Amino acid sequence: MWTLDEPAMARAGAALAPLLKAGDVVTLTGALGAGKTTLVRGILAALGHRGEVPSPTFAIVQPYDTTSLPVAHADLYRLEDPSELEEIGLEDQLLDGAILVEWPDRAGEAAWPQALRLSLEALPDGRRSLTWAVPGAWEGRWPPPLVHP
Repeated sequence: MWTLDEPAMARAGAALAPLLKAGDVVTLTGALGAGKTTLVRGILAALGHRGEVPSPTFAIVQPYDTTSLPVAHADLYRLEDPSELEEIGLEDQLLDGAILVEWPDRAGEAAWPQALRLSLEALPDGRRSLTWAVPGAWEGRWPPPLVHP
């Protein structure tokens, strides 16, 4: 577990960025305001994105194709049923890129069994806790050795 302020959350995203490869899924779980989009902004900036990174709550999926690795940032908060996931075409992004998924529970428990699962929680002092579950596909990649943002 890491305890991070907002700049450190962005640095944690930057530390994750070079570890991503095509086919990877990273899920981000946490309440509104827990820092999910801040972490994504750090990832995208480290992959070369310049410009705004809005929360994709209304668009559901925001693609970033000009980064060194194509990334789709998804926010599944508005999904009412896991079957709606097929209509979005998110899995197509995995052919040559990675996906970052906020509110992954809306996709159902069986979705993305090999995802790196990050959980964020706002703490009373304004910092955030970042914890993770590392599946086999991520062993040895996360957390980065000797890195604490």
